[in-house]
Amino acid sequence: MKNIFSNVRGDITGGITAGVVALPLALALGVASGLGPMAGLYGAMAVGFFAALFGGTPSQISGPTGPMVVVLAGLFASLSGNAELIFTAVILAGLLQIAFGFLGIGQYIRLVPYPVISGFMTGIGAIIIILQIGRLLGHEPPGGTIGALSYIPTALADINFATLALGLGTLIIAYKWPAKLGKYVPGALAALIIGTLISLFFAVPILGDIPTGLPSLQLPVYDSANFLLVVEAAVILAILGAIDSLLTSLVADNMTRTRHNSNKELIGQGIGNTVAGFIGGIAGAGATMRTVVNIRSGGKERLSGMVHALVLLAVILGLSPLASQIPHAVLAGILVKVGLDIVDWSYLKRAHTGPRWDFALMLTVLGLTVFVDLITAVGVGVVLAALAYVRQIAQIQLAELNNLPEQLENDEENTLLNQGKGHINLFSFAGPLSFGAAADVGHHVRERVKPGSQILILDFSRVPAMDVSAAMAVETVTTDAVSAGRQVYICGANQAVQQVLNSINAKQSQITLFESRVAALRAAVDAVGKTKTAHSSDSKSAFNGEKPVQA
Repeated sequence: MKNIFSNVRGDITGGITAGVVALPLALALGVASGLGPMAGLYGAMAVGFFAALFGGTPSQISGPTGPMVVVLAGLFASLSGNAELIFTAVILAGLLQIAFGFLGIGQYIRLVPYPVISGFMTGIGAIIIILQIGRLLGHEPPGGTIGALSYIPTALADINFATLALGLGTLIIAYKWPAKLGKYVPGALAALIIGTLISLFFAVPILGDIPTGLPSLQLPVYDSANFLLVVEAAVILAILGAIDSLLTSLVADNMTRTRHNSNKELIGQGIGNTVAGFIGGIAGAGATMRTVVNIRSGGKERLSGMVHALVLLAVILGLSPLASQIPHAVLAGILVKVGLDIVDWSYLKRAHTGPRWDFALMLTVLGLTVFVDLITAVGVGVVLAALAYVRQIAQIQLAELNNLPEQLENDEENTLLNQGKGHINLFSFAGPLSFGAAADVGHHVRERVKPGSQILILDFSRVPAMDVSAAMAVETVTTDAVSAGRQVYICGANQAVQQVLNSINAKQSQITLFESRVAALRAAVDAVGKTKTAHSSDSKSAFNGEKPVQA
């Protein structure tokens, strides 16, 4: 908190500008959620103020965002507009985010792969656009993405050209508003004002009466029939809000050359969403566009986000009657721009030049987001990405196993290996050995063991860690070798790898451990020499002064 007043002038300017930008978006997203424009303003005010006050990204501006509204709109349709249960879900989502922060989950949320993030963000943008098509055509489509899509033919058969022209005009103004004028009046606000003034000359649907004044307290309620639905929505809101906020935090870091505190940011977002639910506001998260506007206007510290919220409070207290004249078509035009801005055009333009698997993953997540649900899309995307990564690492590990260097690190090792040629097999593992490569390790070793070999050396000097699956695979290799009458030497294993091997390997009493590869090679050459002389497989003697460590 000590730096809250270190940039007062810039923070006030940035906060006011961000508040002006947030106004039309809060109104539009509130309407899109089904809870009304004031719910959007209340949410923007509460999340904006408390996330700034308690969060971990000083320059971030928070408020209603597309991903959160998509979930709320679906919940609104599922609950038949039961506002009390919806606000209960918002409160629960905020509490979950606070728990995420205290449990340190923020660092893991940032590990979601980029194609997954790109896919679900693009899917959310597509959903927002789909939900507004009917309104642009002068109709009120049924809730849900599928319902809105199936309603499009009906809307096309009865187009209200006045609303269509008004909505498209709003969209064009928002996109084409001159940058010079944008310094004083943001494009979205200009589109809102101009579109509303033009609508006064046409009979188009408007928002209608909007309550004025401070919000009333909304206490959480319990409904056993819809309990699971509310909890599921709360979990989705919490996770998406966390991802959305932390992505925006990264953008802010890049612009301000600072580093945010992920877990503190989640706590701040959680407090903001909890308060928003209690006062009848919709859930929010870190908003990228508003954050960028704030930083470019001079905002650097948490005071800017608090000022942005106070600007919205002033609007709530005094300008609600004017907002009642805003047409649905104008808000639909603004929301279409929001949807288009969310779509990851930069990745789509370059996707064909990158790995095909990543693009396929992105499209899979996109399809699941639009046609199934967001949590399934993210969950499936993360699992598929993790499996692909494990497979890639496994292929690298097996390639290392199959491509032993012809020349080892020093002359003595090369000499020893040549002396034992035909009788000694050396296998060198590399990288962390995991379950991905475990299934194929035994197969690859068996294929490369020479028929006349007497000693199998497994070199783990380049393996920092090993899981149980890999240890089981090594146990299979050693069991096969011992059963075939071969001796097994393991060398270079660090303490962690030895611990895993010892806990799993049932044949450890028949394995000899060496600290280094050269020690194992000396012992192997000596054992081969004694076998030739005495025709015996006894390998329990001392080897050239190197004392083996029995497993």
